[in-house]
Amino acid sequence: MRIPTTAHWNVSPAEAMQIQRELATRVSETDALNTVRWVAGVDVGFEGPANETARAAVVVLQFPELVPVESTIAHLPVTFPYIPGLLAFREIPVVLHALEKLRTEPDVIIVDGHGRAHPRRLGIASHLGVLLDGVTIGCAKSILCGRAAEPPNRFGAWTPLLDGDEQIGAAVRTRVNTTPVYVSVGHRISLSRAIELVLQCCKGYRLPETTRYAHRVAAGETIPLGAVQASLL
Repeated sequence: MRIPTTAHWNVSPAEAMQIQRELATRVSETDALNTVRWVAGVDVGFEGPANETARAAVVVLQFPELVPVESTIAHLPVTFPYIPGLLAFREIPVVLHALEKLRTEPDVIIVDGHGRAHPRRLGIASHLGVLLDGVTIGCAKSILCGRAAEPPNRFGAWTPLLDGDEQIGAAVRTRVNTTPVYVSVGHRISLSRAIELVLQCCKGYRLPETTRYAHRVAAGETIPLGAVQASLL
């Protein structure tokens, strides 16, 4: 997969926030998807006694079967401090290295994190989408910014995630009797289509299969390509 080389990561936190504000103006919430054949999941973890090494895993699944067809992993030294709201500057460099190894270019990437549901409207999913000029979705396990009512306890139900009067995402019920996930636009997709795709990627578990497979690969597991996983995350 071809990766842009124009991004700058050796910046101060103040500079990083200004970059986010500037890139946020480039996010598109208009659908750019036609036929979806390949969906990808991204997960980032850290290694070493001081979490000094970032580890990114990317898994591409055939859609709508959700069968894994390719996975990659990459490692890089961490160069940016842990600051809530600026995690993209710690994680995207290693994600780009993992994406660069892909032979299969995904039609959409579902990121384990936020997109528009961010104080400066540029979480990691939106940041990655703008850099790649590709379709991305944020699917997070907790709220970073805003508030949402509990959705009805049925699969597919959702409520708006609001920051003031602005809707920045949705709390989506992907499994009954389980806490929702928080879906937001990454780039080049509408919120309604993002919710639809996340639900289509869920197979009885809270997290979409894209995220579940990426977690497994990031944890060091070698997944069988062409076989559906059975373990519960």
